[in-house]
Amino acid sequence: MNETSLPESTPSLQRKLEGRALRSMLLSILVWISAILTSIPLFSVLYMLSTRGGARLNWEAFTELPPAGFEMGGGFGNALVGTLFMVGIASLIAIPLGILAAIFLAELGPNSKLATIARFSAKVLAGVPSILAGVFAYATVVVTTGTYSAIAGGVALAVLMLPIVVLTAEESMKMVPKIMKDAAYGMGCTHTQVIWKIVLPTGMPAILTGVMLAIARASGETAPLLFTALFSNYWLIQDGRLDAMNPTASLAVLIYNFSGMPFDNQIELAWAASLVLVIIVLIINAISRIFGKPKF
Repeated sequence: MNETSLPESTPSLQRKLEGRALRSMLLSILVWISAILTSIPLFSVLYMLSTRGGARLNWEAFTELPPAGFEMGGGFGNALVGTLFMVGIASLIAIPLGILAAIFLAELGPNSKLATIARFSAKVLAGVPSILAGVFAYATVVVTTGTYSAIAGGVALAVLMLPIVVLTAEESMKMVPKIMKDAAYGMGCTHTQVIWKIVLPTGMPAILTGVMLAIARASGETAPLLFTALFSNYWLIQDGRLDAMNPTASLAVLIYNFSGMPFDNQIELAWAASLVLVIIVLIINAISRIFGKPKF
């Protein structure tokens, strides 16, 4: 009976397979078309930055101060140093606090009322416009100290980085297989030892991905720095002394300022600074992709 019914069902099965193969091929083509269309703006921007900004990139651009309106030459060395310094301050604030908060949300009190409130607050803060982070840092740091500064800029960027670090670190810790933690408990490990020896090392690649994405976002922010660090035509380090409590230059604000100037030299520097900033962000995103695969 089965031998006689099998040949009758074979053509139907083949038609089903052919239909699925056709749908799969059509969907694959649609995905490729969508990918190509969405990549056109990215590559067009990269091409424009490479052609207009690449022509102005030289050693002088990285080592000189911004020029005045009618001056020729100059660079954005102080803005590059200021960006790296403020992003570094933000990282020192946001990364430790974000990972500690994620440990509490994922391991210590995931179902507590405090965790629910903190998780909701982090999600809301992740969607808040960046300019509000600048207003917060202005009210808490600039008004308190009485001056625009790199410290205030770092605090504003830390506010933007914190929710990204918290949410990505929490999810990465939740991805750690429960069997690994149960095995550690079975061997007599304490809760603290499980967190530091199992959860954090295993989830570290995904945590680093969140950290890199947060740094990439902070590196390109302009609005918070207009409220906090403002701008400067001088170096952050003068006469061997770090001057972090005065207005500080950044690449994003330099691009904002020079792009609207009527002087060709400053406009060219804005293009060159844009190219450098995009390269920094692309490198950070590439690093996050390299270390982004979980090791379990």
